[in-house]
Amino acid sequence: MTMSWRPTYRSSKFRNVYGKVGNREHCYDGIPITKNVHDNHFCAVNSKFLAVVTESAGGGSFIIIPVSQSGRLDSHYPKVCGHQGNVLDIKWNPFFENIIASCSEDTSVRVWEIPEGGLRRNMTEAVLELYGHSRRVGLIEWHPTSSGILFSAGYDYKILIWNLEIGEPVKMIDCHTDVILSMSFNTDGSLLATSCKDKKLRVIEPRSGRVLQQASCKNHRVNRVVFLGNMKRLLTTGVSRWNTRQIALWDQEDLSMPIVEEDIDGLSGLLFPFYDTDTHMLYLAGKGDGNIRYFEITTEKPYIQYLMEFRSPAPQKGLGVMPKHGLDVAACEVFRFYKLVTLKGLIEPISMIVPRRSDTYQEDIYPMTAGTEPALSASEWLSGIDRDPVLMSLKDGYHRPNQLVFKAPVKEKKSVVVNGIDLLENVPPRTENELLRMFFRQQDELRRLKEELTTKDVRIRQLELELNNLKNVSPTNV
Repeated sequence: MTMSWRPTYRSSKFRNVYGKVGNREHCYDGIPITKNVHDNHFCAVNSKFLAVVTESAGGGSFIIIPVSQSGRLDSHYPKVCGHQGNVLDIKWNPFFENIIASCSEDTSVRVWEIPEGGLRRNMTEAVLELYGHSRRVGLIEWHPTSSGILFSAGYDYKILIWNLEIGEPVKMIDCHTDVILSMSFNTDGSLLATSCKDKKLRVIEPRSGRVLQQASCKNHRVNRVVFLGNMKRLLTTGVSRWNTRQIALWDQEDLSMPIVEEDIDGLSGLLFPFYDTDTHMLYLAGKGDGNIRYFEITTEKPYIQYLMEFRSPAPQKGLGVMPKHGLDVAACEVFRFYKLVTLKGLIEPISMIVPRRSDTYQEDIYPMTAGTEPALSASEWLSGIDRDPVLMSLKDGYHRPNQLVFKAPVKEKKSVVVNGIDLLENVPPRTENELLRMFFRQQDELRRLKEELTTKDVRIRQLELELNNLKNVSPTNV
């Protein structure tokens, strides 16, 4: 079933939602945004900080700006710069607002703790360095309800599930035959949807790695996938056989055919989908476009209802999204983007606003929403428990009930064994850089082992001397 996105007006409280660009003083200027062409957002936002991947001469780096510190950035502004390769993705932990994860071309995933108020000097030491992938890591995603579970997808076609309570990978999902393009969780994190370069859309049970549903997309080449909350539906963006940009709606329990396909336009940039479970609104932003289209998703026909389009002349490289508890409810703001404009070195906030005359709290557009408290621990989730997110009200502004503290495990360097395979040992290098990294890692390991051997030799000599002393002393005492 194909349909047009031209508006057919019906009663909807979101029909007149409009986009409002922040004033110049609310924008962030002078930011050396990365020129990397990897199809990611290179931007992550929460109610405290804005993180942006930056252009750097050697290795990879990103900057952390307190959200309240808009304006022009100093050219010597401190960076997070511990990676040895380009940073490809960054994501804030949904429950610890000072914890951010990053992944890189250097095959590592790192977890960083940002001090209150932001960085005062360059940060090179991560709280955790996670090695398990044999090739660069292109995607990371935090589990939506568990406090210490992180997913990473690498160019080795594997998804690793990290338990940050112990700092180790605990599961490996090995069902993809090409590069994984996107990952999305359902509301309680019991299901994972992936799109892949092998032209397959999959719904996976993440703990077992079992593929529950799989679609081979011949007419609709899938790029990005997103779960539509608890609707038991998936939405994908992709390209039709005639190379037009397209979206498709799927039943998560039957991927044999899309419920509906809808052509968007004939442009070539990747379409990023953003879904708001509270308002059932879908936002579509094309990479390199200046506009953002928005729709309302319904359970009955026509399923996807076109609402409006936010237009802007400046092309977007990527978009960060503010979590719900960081929005301005007094202004009836229902969504906020942070748009990366590379050519200007600029990040501009775009607020999506529902026009209302009343100054009172608008209960109907702000239902209870997923809050900042985890529903369960990493070990609980791994044991098979699923729980819905802990909900919060936005009525009284944002008051955090408890101050959680992120505790990183103290661990020794050792082998990483998942499904009986040592991920660090059985990895042939595929590029010159990987070969060099492996060489230096082995050199360090050799140096460490030599030092250990020397200290043990010294200890053995000391024990032998003590033993001789005891032998010499004992006959005289008899």
